[in-house]
Amino acid sequence: MSSLPAALLAAGASPTPSPSPSGTTPTVPSIQDAQQSATNAASWVEQNWSTWLAMGLQILLIVVVAVALRAVVRRAITKLIDRMGRTAEAVNGTALGGLLVNAERRRQRSQAIGSVLRSVASFLILGTAALMVLSTFKINLAPLLASAGVAGVAIGFGARNLVTDFLSGVFMILEDQYGVGDVIDAGVATGEVIEVGLRVTKLRGGDGEIWYVRNGEVKRVGNLSQGWATAGVDVTVRSGEDLDKVKETLDAVAEHMSKEEPWNELLWGPIEVLGLDSVLIDSMVVRVSAKTMPGKALTVERELRWRIKRAFDAAHIRIVGGTTAVEDTADTPDPTATVAAPSAFSNADSAQAKATTPIAPQQPEPPAK
Repeated sequence: MSSLPAALLAAGASPTPSPSPSGTTPTVPSIQDAQQSATNAASWVEQNWSTWLAMGLQILLIVVVAVALRAVVRRAITKLIDRMGRTAEAVNGTALGGLLVNAERRRQRSQAIGSVLRSVASFLILGTAALMVLSTFKINLAPLLASAGVAGVAIGFGARNLVTDFLSGVFMILEDQYGVGDVIDAGVATGEVIEVGLRVTKLRGGDGEIWYVRNGEVKRVGNLSQGWATAGVDVTVRSGEDLDKVKETLDAVAEHMSKEEPWNELLWGPIEVLGLDSVLIDSMVVRVSAKTMPGKALTVERELRWRIKRAFDAAHIRIVGGTTAVEDTADTPDPTATVAAPSAFSNADSAQAKATTPIAPQQPEPPAK
C-alpha cells in the first residue's frame, strides 16, 4: 500500500495543465510548498507566542494597576474631603466658626476641591498607563509627545482666557478667598456671593441684579464678611457745644446699646468715642466707632445714628449737617432789618418827584394838520 503523499503526488501529476493563452505555463504550488509554509508559520508562532503572552500580561498588569490605583486615589480624596467637612462642622460649634463658615459654603467648596483633585488624579494615572501600553508595543512615543505638545500649546494659546479663568478659580477655592454668603468687592462688581464656580463667580448686587464675574478678571478681592467689620459714625455739632457734655451723652448711648439685645451679639467690642475728627470755624466732628460682626456694620451704624439723634435732642445738643455748619436763624440778625423802605422819590414818574423838579419837562408839540 503506497503512502498518502505518494498517491497525492501521482494524482496531482497525472493531469496535464492546459496551455495559457499567452503561451506561459502558470506555476502551481505543490504539496511540499504548502507543507513548508505551514511549518514556517507554526515555527514563527512557536517562537513568538511567549513574547505575545508576555506583552499581553504586561498590558493587563498595567491596566489593572492603573484602575486599582485610580480607585484608591479617588477614595482617598473623597475621605479627605469628608474629613475636611467634619472638621468644619466641629469648628461650626463655636461662635466664630458659625459666623465665618456656613453649610452651603462648605459644601460647594468641598465639592469643587474634590472634583478638581479627582479629575487631575484620573488624568495623570490613566495618561501614564496609556503611554506605558504604547511603549509595550515598541511604539516610538517621541513624535506622539511632540505632536501632543504642539497641539496643547495651540489649544492653550487659543483658549488662554478659559485656562486663566479655570486656574484662577482653582486657586480661589483652594485658598478659600471667599464663599457662598460672603459680601465681596471684586473690582468689576460688588455684591453677595451666591455661587462659586471654577470659571465664573455669581454675585447678587445691592439692587438685586446678578453679576457673572469671570475668575480670570478678578485682580483683587475685598471680603467684607471675614473676620470683623468696623461701624463708624461721624457726628457734626456746633463749635460752641460743650465737649464734655457731648462725650458724656455719647458714652451713655454706647453703654445702653451694648447691653441691649440683639446689639450685644452684633457688637464684638465696646463702642468707643474716638474724639474730635475735625474742627472747623463753625462746627466740629466727633468720631464714634465699634467693632461688629462681619456684614453687620451698616445695621449697627443706622441704629447708632438713631440713638445718638434721640439722645442729643433730649440733651438739647444741636446736630448740624455738612462740613460747614449752618448758623441758627434765631441767633442771626435779619440783614433786611437795617435797610430802609424804598422811597417814592426814587420813582421819576411819582407826584413827589415831579413837585420837586424846578423846570417842568417840555412836551413835544403835535404835528400840524
